[in-house]
Amino acid sequence: MPWFAKIEVGVVEQAIFDRHVSAHKAYVHDLIAKGHQARTGYWACRGGGMMLFQAESMAEAEAIVAADPLIQHGCVTYNLYEWRIVVE
Repeated sequence: MPWFAKIEVGVVEQAIFDRHVSAHKAYVHDLIAKGHQARTGYWACRGGGMMLFQAESMAEAEAIVAADPLIQHGCVTYNLYEWRIVVE
């Protein structure tokens, strides 16, 4: 299954963002349980982060991202890329 990377930038105040973090974490745990091997985190400098995950296609990856609570609540903007691994 291909890997995808959602690179995101926070666009709301930290207090608003923080209200949706636990729902985002639960969403990622659900993706892991469904076999998408998802990982999520933020940049040390704050203000953005990344989610890596597997999906069958770009269309499925777009649907996965659209269902993320951080996207649904307008907390971040993002770019979505298919990540082609060169060395494992």
